[in-house]
Amino acid sequence: MSASVKPSAACPEYENWRRGYGVIQHTDITCERVRTLASQLVSEGHQPDTATVYRKLADLDRLTSAGMWLVVHMTYANRVDTSGAPLAAKDFKCTPEGHTGGALNMIPAYAAYLALNNLTGKTRSWLMGQGHCVAAIDALNVLTDNLLPEQQARYTGTDGLSRMVADFYSYRQNPDGSTAAPLGSHVNPYTAGGIMEGGYLGFAELQYAHMPLPGESLVAFLSDGAAEEQRGSDWIPRWWRADDCGLVMPVMIANGRRIEQRTELGTREGLERFEARLAAQGFDPFRFDGRDPAAFVCALWKMETLLQSRSERALQGELGYPLSIPYGIAETKKGFGFYGAGQNAAHNLPLPGNPRMDIRARTLFQEHASRLWVAPDELSDSVLRLQEHREQDRPLERDHPLATRNPPGLVLPAIPACHEQTSPMRAVDDFFRALVAHNPEVRARVGNPDELASNRLTGVLEDLKHRVNDPENASESVHGKIITVLNEEAVVSACLANKAGINLVASYEAFCVKMLGAIRQELIFARHQKAVGRPARWLGLPVVATSHTWENGKNEQSHQDTTFCESLLGEMSDVSRVIFPADYNSTLAILPSAFTERGTISCMVIPKRERPCVFDTREAEALARQGALVVDEDTSGGEPILLIANGAYQLSEAIRACERLRDTGTAFRLVYLQEPGRFRAARDPLEAESCVTEFEREKLFPQRLHRRVALTHMRPEVFRGHMHTLFPDPGHSEVLGYTNQGGTLNEAGMLFANRCSWGHTLAACASVLNKPPGEWLSSAELAAVEGRGDPALITRGLP
Repeated sequence: MSASVKPSAACPEYENWRRGYGVIQHTDITCERVRTLASQLVSEGHQPDTATVYRKLADLDRLTSAGMWLVVHMTYANRVDTSGAPLAAKDFKCTPEGHTGGALNMIPAYAAYLALNNLTGKTRSWLMGQGHCVAAIDALNVLTDNLLPEQQARYTGTDGLSRMVADFYSYRQNPDGSTAAPLGSHVNPYTAGGIMEGGYLGFAELQYAHMPLPGESLVAFLSDGAAEEQRGSDWIPRWWRADDCGLVMPVMIANGRRIEQRTELGTREGLERFEARLAAQGFDPFRFDGRDPAAFVCALWKMETLLQSRSERALQGELGYPLSIPYGIAETKKGFGFYGAGQNAAHNLPLPGNPRMDIRARTLFQEHASRLWVAPDELSDSVLRLQEHREQDRPLERDHPLATRNPPGLVLPAIPACHEQTSPMRAVDDFFRALVAHNPEVRARVGNPDELASNRLTGVLEDLKHRVNDPENASESVHGKIITVLNEEAVVSACLANKAGINLVASYEAFCVKMLGAIRQELIFARHQKAVGRPARWLGLPVVATSHTWENGKNEQSHQDTTFCESLLGEMSDVSRVIFPADYNSTLAILPSAFTERGTISCMVIPKRERPCVFDTREAEALARQGALVVDEDTSGGEPILLIANGAYQLSEAIRACERLRDTGTAFRLVYLQEPGRFRAARDPLEAESCVTEFEREKLFPQRLHRRVALTHMRPEVFRGHMHTLFPDPGHSEVLGYTNQGGTLNEAGMLFANRCSWGHTLAACASVLNKPPGEWLSSAELAAVEGRGDPALITRGLP
């Protein structure tokens, strides 16, 4: 270390910081790094002198200590005493709760993030994968007045901190059942700056590289437990590019503990193996003291500076990809700073008993909390010096760039209709490549587990190309926009993360199931944002489930699964759309809303094989607006039977069945149900806004037509349950769909095996009308439908 960065012996600010504060101590290596940091901050004009840097780092120690003090009160106490006086037994909770150890570990990390922003005059974004550590975020946000309106109104003022600790895990509810307190067990829409719940470990690791835009910086706090999740997080250097990605600073909080046992990273050998694995994958890992907030500041500054330098060299052509991505490993003990650190109990309730009833636990609480207490005046002065947002002309951390994403509206392309038999996926290909071309300033991402060309997205592949480090052919490029890897969670995460851009995910329907966890986490968070009046503003994301159940018989039953659309139909329909376009034109008509409706994910179940064009442009647009459309009707033979088709192949079967009904003079109405969620019974007022009115439902599905047969792409029980509003007389209705039958079959064989062919449809019509099926089926056809004859009589002539 050169003499130029050593503090003068007469620098009281350095010596004051060097002594540490409470449980926070500074190692020699951290002191060395701090001296370098201070010198760099001054030389780059961020701070006037090194003394100011050391003064602010001393302030950081106090903020960190106070944050830890507040976290342990949130777990155990109903009130705080800011004078530091001991609490009485009645001041403690009857049932303490909290993810205490992880939250304590996050305090120095998040406090350092706040301090670095102040030291450099720049508000970075942040992300926390371990959302159960939210108490750390809430505690520091309230201490620094970095709050959203609900917490600002409730937790500031004389008794604000006491209200906060009492609210934490209070379980109080509003009359409508919603939680009364603007706090939660995980990151939520009341968490200032929160963008991901983090309730499902592993997804932050898959997303952070795709989040910031060039010119932005993101600090990603990650869990060592999530390192056991999957390989996808290893591939971040494979995707990061200086021309379309902002700076990322991944920091793993290596506390070595899960809930019940230590992690592999909790051993020296495991940590060394992990570090070696990171290096082999293109990261530049290094360890630092995770107990010291100053060590975090130095680490974050080092990572940002290194990646900025490497990205500039890559843009100038001096470095190739993958760039080495700095990766910080913060070594600490679970629950450092309080009783029980490093033990399994530290995860939740570190004390050996409840302080309300156990005098020993109460004594231990007071003993260890007193080491964290900071005098109010001293804390207030420290916080004031660490804020300065107005003086630095920068936003509060609650308003960081990723938290306020609101991309501009898209320029939509005009694509001509099709009048010939073709693959509906061609409409996706035509529209998306034109959409990207019309909006060149908006970052595009395509999530592709495999077989983009097989799924009929050949134009998208030609234009956007697979992103690789070493292109092999014309479909690959170093700067490709298609994230391709046989890991469904990784590719959908690339698009979920790109909230500043245009996204498309396409996969075999059966394998979309692997994406459900990531998608559901996103839907929940978006719905909660909407419920508190701050709806997400990111552009809609279509997830296309193609090569689907009914056309994937050739690949055995592992490729035949309708779970994905069924599960997303169970989510709230105002954020989770489930759409079944039947042909090219209906697909083309629905795509604009799938991309432009903000804060929504659309599951689009689309055939890849050629299908007849059933709808013209006018009909397709009406179908997109209404969610359903009368396809055919013949009322000349008395009261019609109502047929409901949901799914492209189901529509073809229903049309064929209607031909027989017409030939025999049987009245019918055939309605195609493209977006079933709009016709459900709304489960709350927000969902009701996306559902049709009773008048609109009655126009399409008149109550007087109580005899009904439905054919669905999904399992019939699932469809009937969600769509019970469409079956007012269950005793005179039948639903045909996927009944878990399959194997190596063609489309017609799949329909027959699951008893939802046109022949089975007519048998169901006979059942609800109390008529013999022989009115519409020959004896041989009836024998086939009843399992006594040749299936070829039913499957013959089908695609």
